[in-house]
Amino acid sequence: MTSRRSAWAALAALAMMFSLSACGRGDGEGDAASPGGAASQAPEVDTGAASGDVTVWAMGTEGENLQVVADAFMEENPDIAVEVTAVPFDAAHDRIVAAIAGGEGPDVTQIGTTWMGEFATLGGLDPTPSNIDPSAFFEGAWNTTVVDGTSYGVPWYVETRLVYYRTDLAEEGGVTEPPATWDDLKALAEGIQGAGAEYGINLQPGGTGSWQTFMPFFWQAGGEIMDADGNFTLDGEPCVEALTYYDSYFEEGLTAAAAGDVPLEGQFANGDVGAFISGPWMVGIVTDAGADPETWTVAHQPTEEAGTSFVGGSNLGVLADSDNKEAAWAFIEYLSQPEVQVTWYETVSDLPSVQSAWDDEALAGDELLAAFGDQLADAKAPPAIATWEEVAAEIDAVIEQVTVGDMTPEDGCPAMQEAADAIGTGG
Repeated sequence: MTSRRSAWAALAALAMMFSLSACGRGDGEGDAASPGGAASQAPEVDTGAASGDVTVWAMGTEGENLQVVADAFMEENPDIAVEVTAVPFDAAHDRIVAAIAGGEGPDVTQIGTTWMGEFATLGGLDPTPSNIDPSAFFEGAWNTTVVDGTSYGVPWYVETRLVYYRTDLAEEGGVTEPPATWDDLKALAEGIQGAGAEYGINLQPGGTGSWQTFMPFFWQAGGEIMDADGNFTLDGEPCVEALTYYDSYFEEGLTAAAAGDVPLEGQFANGDVGAFISGPWMVGIVTDAGADPETWTVAHQPTEEAGTSFVGGSNLGVLADSDNKEAAWAFIEYLSQPEVQVTWYETVSDLPSVQSAWDDEALAGDELLAAFGDQLADAKAPPAIATWEEVAAEIDAVIEQVTVGDMTPEDGCPAMQEAADAIGTGG
């Protein structure tokens, strides 16, 4: 088993990879079903009788380490031979698209959660067989596999976002409890700033990926990106409420309008910034930056109508042109076993998508890590549509125009809606 420090160090090394996998070219709000619900799956596949060769593409750290787990699978399934190819993350998207177009790809591939809509729309993915139980996975993670009401893969590993904050500065500023509501989060930022921090919290002022920080507030206000009919719903009151609240931190000087010269983790460690919202990899990063573990902690996302956070990670899918789907799905079933998910966490520190894996002491015994597991019970991803990357870029741009420009939230939300409608869903 990896030590706590080495596990968090590995998570830190995965930071860029997580970002890429979560922001590919997604809670299928509107068309995704909850676990055990109505999302359709293919007929059961007889994985017990599978044999033959299985080729697998995996990216980054996963690609470099998956053969170890594949070897264990082959010991249990001697009639199946698994060969893993490591693919650079920056080349993965285009290689998978080319494989789908040419029919010459692997049997199994790792897929960034927000790539699912595009690849399924291209007809490149095999529907998930019914012998895989959706209820075994976190709901938000499972929903990233659902496109137009049909599941096309299985969540492999996950990540979500929590509020990191300096407890010492918070207490000095009169805040002694974790922030439970939007008002509490604002009071936390104010208290930390009152205790001497230059900024009470760091929020992204637009730019690439800022939707991942903003969208949880939108969900917390009761918003949904799309309705049940597949129409964008970005211009309603929840968006205005969330964008107004988000912008208030910039209006009140509680967060910086631009990135500083010192990295965020350094500003957090030296007390210039007292809070931020990010994923589990930042535990190792802020520790390595010198933040005393006794002076900070993490808290769940604040609750307005809900306390929802963002869920990212990567899925596994079988290509529609695979010549050995039975063995391919058998390998994915193996990787979805709770004990294998724990082994995989101990190998590369990927957080399990299977809920019962979090009962293992390797995860449950770490207080900070367990908090991320708790948050995953209320976490969403964007809709699984082929055009999400384009829509997300427009949302990022509007956030920037509101927070550091002169656009009002009342104008910003209709601007998001207009841009999303113009782009469409690619279906």
